[in-house]
Amino acid sequence: MKKSIITVVGKDSVGIIAKVCTYLANNNVNVLDISQTIVQGYFNMMMIADTNEAKKDFMIIGEELEQIGEEIGCSIKMQHEDIFNKMHRI
Repeated sequence: MKKSIITVVGKDSVGIIAKVCTYLANNNVNVLDISQTIVQGYFNMMMIADTNEAKKDFMIIGEELEQIGEEIGCSIKMQHEDIFNKMHRI
């Protein structure tokens, strides 16, 4: 299984989760775990996703998620799990 970490941060608005999850589903990316919060009008979501069966290359999915983020006023980043873990270890 190829796990990826997807983060979404920005001003809260209607449809953020729907837009991101619809894109992932359409590209055969399975959401394994999801956590989201809204603090004083700011939306924050972290997802763990399985990209093993993805229809597109990892880099293309990451770029297209960033484009979706620009459209909805959020920052969306996707990283391989191992890179994320190495960047955030103590």
